[in-house]
Amino acid sequence: MTEQSLHDRIVLVTGAARGIGEAISDAVVAKGGTAIRTDLAEAKNIDHALDVTSEADWIAAIAWVEARHGRLDGLVNNAGIAILGTVEATSFADWRRVQSVNLDGTFLGCKHGFRLLRRSKAGSIVNMSSISGLVGGHNLAAYNASKGGVRLLTKSVALYGARLAPPIRCNSIHPAFTETDMVQSIVGQTREPARAHEKMVAMMPMQRLATRAEIALGAVHLLSDASSFMTGSELVIDGGLSAQ
Repeated sequence: MTEQSLHDRIVLVTGAARGIGEAISDAVVAKGGTAIRTDLAEAKNIDHALDVTSEADWIAAIAWVEARHGRLDGLVNNAGIAILGTVEATSFADWRRVQSVNLDGTFLGCKHGFRLLRRSKAGSIVNMSSISGLVGGHNLAAYNASKGGVRLLTKSVALYGARLAPPIRCNSIHPAFTETDMVQSIVGQTREPARAHEKMVAMMPMQRLATRAEIALGAVHLLSDASSFMTGSELVIDGGLSAQ
């Protein structure tokens, strides 16, 4: 068994119907684990409906996992949305919606996931932040704030989890632009989507966007014993963008 094996591990993934969440779920299964795919009720190919902004949904989802598996070994808080807007142009409603999904959803996942993660011998939480949680963008006011919040929430959760026996680890992933529906949604909010996509690629030192599989492999690393001494850390997968 390799260090990156997830054999016999139960991992809940939010936002798993498509994009990075789908790729992470597939990677968990490929590494021998059981992926519990959650997303909004209208989504296809999921195991359990979960609106991450609803505390009642989180309580129900954790109870569902407990009834079927008795424990949780990994939690990937991946669900997220992005809305373009400067601080002046962003409506308060849009601000609150982005914080609710990206930050509140991650908080609720960590809070309620702990009950079952405590039963694991190697509990690990992976919070999906962003390169936009490390550096700012003039027209990403709400998204920057939410993903920066995920970064520091991760560190608080990690320090708390480290006090337990056995410890529960918590790390964040910070992808740059990735070929997903979310990126298409972002460029779709611009006046010239094709041009916006070209500019994204041009910003990347490696001259391409990340693939979903590349981000998923980072999540597998953090869920597995290969990262057993990592907690409160940031895994930056950005093709060199933040090195500039």
